[in-house]
Amino acid sequence: MHLAKVIGTVVASQKSTALTGVKMLVIQPIDEKKKPKGRPIVATDPNMQAGPGTIVTYIVGREATLNLPNSFAPVDAGIVGIVDGINVEVAVKGGKSQ
Repeated sequence: MHLAKVIGTVVASQKSTALTGVKMLVIQPIDEKKKPKGRPIVATDPNMQAGPGTIVTYIVGREATLNLPNSFAPVDAGIVGIVDGINVEVAVKGGKSQ
């Protein structure tokens, strides 16, 4: 799974019939410090719960289609969760974390 921030929505007047009724969002992959990582991509949101500004987890590849009504849809990325918070512990010298 990967982290991303939703930065927009996609409206498509023509798309594969396998994607009828499926919400699509533009997401910006991010690192654990919420800094952009790579280029934005389009991902499906089958649960229709994410919106602009939401931090999400997403998967890529064949698995991205498995939670869609039609698992043979032409999809490269799919949102699978909404992130409530990110906690990162950083190791420092002496064996203690910050």
